[in-house]
Amino acid sequence: MKTNIANLINMVAEDERKLNILSRGVINHIYTVTAKELDGKENIIEDYKEDFESDYSQYNELLKRIEKMKKIIYLKNNELKLPDGSSIQDALVEVSILRKKFNLLNQLCEHKSSNRRITEVNNSYFECRTLNFDAKKIKEELNEIENRIQNIEFEISKLNSIEFEI
Repeated sequence: MKTNIANLINMVAEDERKLNILSRGVINHIYTVTAKELDGKENIIEDYKEDFESDYSQYNELLKRIEKMKKIIYLKNNELKLPDGSSIQDALVEVSILRKKFNLLNQLCEHKSSNRRITEVNNSYFECRTLNFDAKKIKEELNEIENRIQNIEFEISKLNSIEFEI
Protein backbone atom coordinates (compact mmCIF):
# COMPACT_ATOMS: atom_id res chain seq x y z
CA MET A 1 0.00 0.00 0.00
CA LYS A 2 1.33 3.44 -0.94
CA THR A 3 0.88 6.26 1.56
CA ASN A 4 2.68 9.19 3.10
CA ILE A 5 3.44 10.42 6.62
CA ALA A 6 0.54 12.88 6.62
CA ASN A 7 -1.94 10.08 5.82
CA LEU A 8 -0.38 7.82 8.45
CA ILE A 9 -0.69 10.56 11.06
CA ASN A 10 -4.38 10.99 10.17
CA MET A 11 -4.94 7.22 10.27
CA VAL A 12 -3.30 7.02 13.70
CA ALA A 13 -5.47 9.86 15.00
CA GLU A 14 -8.63 8.14 13.73
CA ASP A 15 -7.55 4.77 15.15
CA GLU A 16 -6.75 6.35 18.52
CA ARG A 17 -10.25 7.85 18.55
CA LYS A 18 -11.68 4.36 17.85
CA LEU A 19 -9.40 2.93 20.54
CA ASN A 20 -10.86 5.30 23.13
CA ILE A 21 -14.38 4.20 22.19
CA LEU A 22 -13.39 0.53 22.36
CA SER A 23 -11.73 1.00 25.76
CA ARG A 24 -15.01 2.36 27.12
CA GLY A 25 -16.77 -0.68 25.65
CA VAL A 26 -14.30 -3.02 27.33
CA ILE A 27 -14.82 -1.29 30.69
CA ASN A 28 -18.61 -1.27 30.29
CA HIS A 29 -18.67 -5.01 29.59
CA ILE A 30 -16.47 -6.34 32.41
CA TYR A 31 -19.37 -7.89 34.34
CA THR A 32 -22.02 -10.48 33.73
CA VAL A 33 -24.87 -9.83 36.13
CA THR A 34 -26.86 -12.72 37.56
CA ALA A 35 -29.54 -13.06 40.20
CA LYS A 36 -28.95 -15.98 42.54
CA GLU A 37 -32.00 -17.03 44.48
CA LEU A 38 -31.83 -18.60 47.92
CA ASP A 39 -32.67 -22.03 46.53
CA GLY A 40 -29.54 -21.82 44.34
CA LYS A 41 -31.36 -21.07 41.10
CA GLU A 42 -29.42 -18.56 38.99
CA ASN A 43 -30.84 -16.22 36.35
CA ILE A 44 -28.67 -14.20 33.99
CA ILE A 45 -29.78 -10.58 33.94
CA GLU A 46 -27.03 -9.04 31.80
CA ASP A 47 -24.56 -11.16 29.84
CA TYR A 48 -21.72 -9.16 28.33
CA LYS A 49 -19.08 -11.89 28.08
CA GLU A 50 -19.15 -12.04 24.26
CA ASP A 51 -19.25 -8.25 24.00
CA PHE A 52 -16.25 -8.00 26.32
CA GLU A 53 -14.25 -10.60 24.37
CA SER A 54 -15.13 -8.95 21.05
CA ASP A 55 -14.27 -5.42 22.23
CA TYR A 56 -11.07 -6.60 23.92
CA SER A 57 -9.97 -8.49 20.81
CA GLN A 58 -10.66 -5.46 18.57
CA TYR A 59 -8.87 -3.23 21.09
CA ASN A 60 -5.71 -5.38 20.93
CA GLU A 61 -5.78 -5.55 17.11
CA LEU A 62 -6.19 -1.79 16.85
CA LEU A 63 -3.40 -1.23 19.37
CA LYS A 64 -1.04 -3.36 17.26
CA ARG A 65 -2.03 -1.42 14.11
CA ILE A 66 -1.40 1.93 15.84
CA GLU A 67 1.97 0.71 17.11
CA LYS A 68 2.98 -0.41 13.62
CA MET A 69 1.96 2.91 12.03
CA LYS A 70 3.69 4.98 14.74
CA LYS A 71 6.89 2.98 14.25
CA ILE A 72 6.74 3.70 10.50
CA ILE A 73 6.16 7.41 11.20
CA TYR A 74 9.10 7.45 13.62
CA LEU A 75 11.38 5.68 11.13
CA LYS A 76 10.37 7.99 8.27
CA ASN A 77 10.76 11.06 10.53
CA ASN A 78 14.36 9.99 11.13
CA GLU A 79 14.99 8.90 7.53
CA LEU A 80 13.62 11.82 5.51
CA LYS A 81 15.86 14.90 5.44
CA LEU A 82 15.11 18.59 5.11
CA PRO A 83 17.20 20.69 2.69
CA ASP A 84 19.55 21.67 5.56
CA GLY A 85 20.28 17.97 6.21
CA SER A 86 18.33 17.61 9.43
CA SER A 87 15.74 14.86 9.79
CA ILE A 88 12.06 15.55 10.32
CA GLN A 89 12.49 14.38 13.91
CA ASP A 90 15.31 16.89 14.45
CA ALA A 91 13.16 19.62 12.91
CA LEU A 92 10.20 18.73 15.16
CA VAL A 93 12.42 19.10 18.21
CA GLU A 94 13.70 22.44 16.92
CA VAL A 95 10.15 23.69 16.29
CA SER A 96 9.12 22.63 19.79
CA ILE A 97 12.00 24.62 21.33
CA LEU A 98 11.35 27.62 19.06
CA ARG A 99 7.67 27.63 20.08
CA LYS A 100 8.65 27.78 23.76
CA LYS A 101 10.88 30.76 23.10
CA PHE A 102 8.21 32.34 20.88
CA ASN A 103 5.66 32.08 23.70
CA LEU A 104 8.03 33.74 26.18
CA LEU A 105 8.91 36.58 23.79
CA ASN A 106 5.24 37.05 22.95
CA GLN A 107 4.50 37.50 26.66
CA LEU A 108 7.35 40.00 26.96
CA CYS A 109 5.90 42.03 24.08
CA GLU A 110 2.67 42.50 26.02
CA HIS A 111 4.43 44.67 28.62
CA LYS A 112 5.36 48.34 28.41
CA SER A 113 7.25 50.82 30.55
CA SER A 114 4.94 52.90 32.71
CA ASN A 115 4.78 55.78 35.18
CA ARG A 116 2.16 55.85 37.90
CA ARG A 117 1.57 58.72 40.25
CA ILE A 118 1.47 57.73 43.90
CA THR A 119 -0.04 60.13 46.39
CA GLU A 120 0.35 59.62 50.11
CA VAL A 121 -0.68 61.88 53.00
CA ASN A 122 2.41 64.12 52.93
CA ASN A 123 4.16 62.88 49.84
CA SER A 124 3.58 62.48 46.10
CA TYR A 125 5.85 60.74 43.61
CA PHE A 126 5.92 58.68 40.42
CA GLU A 127 6.53 54.95 40.47
CA CYS A 128 8.43 54.28 37.25
CA ARG A 129 8.52 50.83 35.72
CA THR A 130 11.10 50.49 32.96
CA LEU A 131 11.49 47.39 30.80
CA ASN A 132 14.79 45.59 31.22
CA PHE A 133 14.98 44.83 27.52
CA ASP A 134 14.72 46.54 24.16
CA ALA A 135 11.14 45.89 22.98
CA LYS A 136 12.07 46.47 19.32
CA LYS A 137 14.79 43.82 19.44
CA ILE A 138 12.42 41.38 21.12
CA LYS A 139 9.80 41.99 18.40
CA GLU A 140 12.43 41.48 15.70
CA GLU A 141 13.52 38.24 17.32
CA LEU A 142 9.88 37.20 17.61
CA ASN A 143 9.39 37.76 13.87
CA GLU A 144 12.57 35.82 13.05
CA ILE A 145 11.43 32.88 15.16
CA GLU A 146 7.96 32.95 13.60
CA ASN A 147 9.50 32.92 10.10
CA ARG A 148 11.88 30.09 11.06
CA ILE A 149 8.99 28.00 12.43
CA GLN A 150 6.93 28.59 9.27
CA ASN A 151 9.86 27.63 7.02
CA ILE A 152 10.60 24.45 8.97
CA GLU A 153 6.92 23.45 9.04
CA PHE A 154 6.65 24.06 5.29
CA GLU A 155 9.65 21.81 4.64
CA ILE A 156 8.25 19.14 6.97
CA SER A 157 4.90 19.32 5.20
CA LYS A 158 6.62 18.79 1.83
CA LEU A 159 8.39 15.72 3.18
CA ASN A 160 5.19 14.44 4.82
CA SER A 161 3.54 14.29 1.41
CA ILE A 162 6.21 12.04 -0.15
CA GLU A 163 4.63 8.66 -0.85
CA PHE A 164 6.25 5.37 0.13
CA GLU A 165 5.30 1.71 0.29
CA ILE A 166 4.27 0.09 3.57
